[in-house]
Amino acid sequence: MIAFLASVGAAFLAFLAAAGRIVRFAGQALAAGLTPPYYPRLIVRQIVYIGYFSLPVVGLTALFTGMVLALQSHTGFARFNAESAIATVVVLSVTRELGPVIAGLMVAGRVGAAMAAEIGTMRVTDQIDALTTLSTDPLRYLVLPRLLAGLLTLPVLVFVADIVGVFGGYLVGTYKLSFNPVNYLTQTEQYLETIDVVSGLVKAAVFGFIVALMGCYHGYHSRGGAEGVGQATTYAVVSASILILLSNYMLTEAFFAR
Repeated sequence: MIAFLASVGAAFLAFLAAAGRIVRFAGQALAAGLTPPYYPRLIVRQIVYIGYFSLPVVGLTALFTGMVLALQSHTGFARFNAESAIATVVVLSVTRELGPVIAGLMVAGRVGAAMAAEIGTMRVTDQIDALTTLSTDPLRYLVLPRLLAGLLTLPVLVFVADIVGVFGGYLVGTYKLSFNPVNYLTQTEQYLETIDVVSGLVKAAVFGFIVALMGCYHGYHSRGGAEGVGQATTYAVVSASILILLSNYMLTEAFFAR
């Protein structure tokens, strides 16, 4: 029994130590942005990479999510003669939850892994040490632009995903389920409130920061050559996905708990 408690305590302390290292890493990177030099060109490059090149995968995912959500809602609501609520369920589900979460997970798989691989390769090939030798702060040059780009870009991606997801539900509702287009749009607009969209965009900003932070952190601290870079890539995606789901619950509790 004592050995079991000791193992649990050791795991908990290790978790707290890891969380402390991540928070310290993020704080150091953000503090580096308080003083010059600044690298706006790098920030714009990361915004284009994270945002523009992620649009296809996020858009397709949101489109089919909205379509499937409309179909499944119709299957369930038809049992209670509540088909008129499908438009409301689709728009609230997409804007509040599915849009931010799915976009965050897609970006974590695409961008977080790439960040970890890129920075991890720079670490194991001593390029980061070379930056330090040249009096360039690696956190300011490599990490901060990615954090800011993730923070700024993902809300735009989620806004697009909301529109595409609702449009997917509209397509299924009108062409597959034979809803009146005007009535469907009226139901969508009538029950959608500003807080529904704002909460999703706030979640998106947090998720974007998490994705960039996990990718940069695990890549920055990778060791052991190609194998270490592969492990850093895996850790970045898994940890970002878990933190996205955890923070999603906490933000939902903060926005909608009564």
